[in-house]
Amino acid sequence: MDLNMNQHEKAQVKKKSMMHYINKISPVIPLLILIVYMAIANREFFTLSNFLNISKQSSVMGILAIGQTMVIIAAGIDLAVGSVMALTGCITAVAIINWGVNPVAAVLIGIVCGVITGSLIGLIITKIKVQDFIATLGALTAIQGFALLTSGGLPISGLPQGLLVIGNGNIAKIPISFLVFVGVALLGWVILKHTTFGRNVYALGGNREAAWVSGINVNLTKTLVYAFSGFCASIASIVMLGRLNSANALMGDGMELLSISAVVLGGTSLFGGAGAIGGTIIGVITMGTLSNGLNFLDISAFWQKVILGLVIITVVALDTFRRRVSK
Repeated sequence: MDLNMNQHEKAQVKKKSMMHYINKISPVIPLLILIVYMAIANREFFTLSNFLNISKQSSVMGILAIGQTMVIIAAGIDLAVGSVMALTGCITAVAIINWGVNPVAAVLIGIVCGVITGSLIGLIITKIKVQDFIATLGALTAIQGFALLTSGGLPISGLPQGLLVIGNGNIAKIPISFLVFVGVALLGWVILKHTTFGRNVYALGGNREAAWVSGINVNLTKTLVYAFSGFCASIASIVMLGRLNSANALMGDGMELLSISAVVLGGTSLFGGAGAIGGTIIGVITMGTLSNGLNFLDISAFWQKVILGLVIITVVALDTFRRRVSK
């Protein structure tokens, strides 16, 4: 009897160890398959200039995904990141063009607005007790409405050169926008791995009741997580403003699903309590490589949407499967 129990325990430990290893390497496998396939399909794909182009194209999605990672680890989801990005971008552009505010001050205003907006979403979830999905879905529409009101429904162009450099400039051939993404990723990594707050985020996502019993202020933690997502959205808006040389209320459309896909593809569980910034970076690069590769293969924009939709469904299904097997 004891021998059978001992063997069962060993089998369970072995299973958990194997699942941990699989979860660790699983984000890399789709990326490697994509790179090999695209390199064979089109020789021009496997070049330094194209990889730099992928890093530039992926930077906005990547910045949003860092904030989304923290939200999802805390067992939440932020469907409003694209709208928050659009709103803060419109506010920044209006402040510069219409109000004559110094560009640096305008950027700071946009960042503050992003943090406040994220915090308000967090308060709706924690104080009014609205589910994360419903709260952020409603916020998506409401915030997009505010962005339309701010911009008057028209593009706001004529931004200063300093912003254009952030979106399109390079340092030693490396896109500045990618360096901004790396900086935000480092900030997210430090917060999650080297602060008490980061440990609280994992605890909240793993088991809310246990986190509360252990003395963690779960409401404050959840609110701050959404505030950080708002911060990331405002940083992403700065990069997008520089890339487009304009702001419009729809410039964040679809970014919420792309950021969520990148996060889950990187190994973060949609059920909370598990995930890492490193995995999200791999997920972002994979999504960027897929989008770039589809363009190289001359796939129509309509079919690209179909393929990306199927990728999102597959990613969520795999996350559910991983969770079921790990139990």
